[in-house]
Amino acid sequence: MDLTGKLYDVFEPFTKGSFTKREFVILDESNDKFPQHIKFELVQDKISLIDSFNKGDVVKVYFNVKGREWTNPKGEKVYFLSLGAWKIEQAGSGSAGIDSGVDDFPPPGNDDMPF
Repeated sequence: MDLTGKLYDVFEPFTKGSFTKREFVILDESNDKFPQHIKFELVQDKISLIDSFNKGDVVKVYFNVKGREWTNPKGEKVYFLSLGAWKIEQAGSGSAGIDSGVDDFPPPGNDDMPF
């Protein structure tokens, strides 16, 4: 999958054990009424991919959706979702948004629902 938007925030890398991770946020303004702040993660050898970009740059992020289950100490199941970026490139000023690879979605309606 991919998403095009403005680079909104970049966080410092952090290491836990032998695992290094860095997070950044893209502002998706493709829906002017409800802009979205989408957080991605870069891991291990990918953490430097964001270094050549500045806040406000329009970028295209290629990513995988990852989910996992964890059972907390109370025995309750908890689910986590992350967007693992693996490629970032400069993008033009065209429309921003998530590309699902499917082009036959109907155009958005004029409803007032935020989702």
